[in-house]
Amino acid sequence: MAKYEKYLPLGSIVLLKGAKKRLMIYGRKQKEADTDEIWDYIGCLYPEGNIRVDQNFLFNHEQIEKVYCVGYIDEEEYIFTNKYLTD
Repeated sequence: MAKYEKYLPLGSIVLLKGAKKRLMIYGRKQKEADTDEIWDYIGCLYPEGNIRVDQNFLFNHEQIEKVYCVGYIDEEEYIFTNKYLTD
């Protein structure tokens, strides 16, 4: 995962440490409503998709154990990542 230290593109499929079910990333730099904490990603169950709000998962990059699929990357993604997702 060294190539993707931060942030994986949307559509990436990952497994979190200690998890049995994979997630698909559909958002980055997400603010948790209750705490205002910023998380690296929000994901939904894969292959089910975003079926219910209680099945969405906020997590940070270091919680990822394995990347199964890297999401779509094009020029627009590259520009967005460099403009908005750099620390």
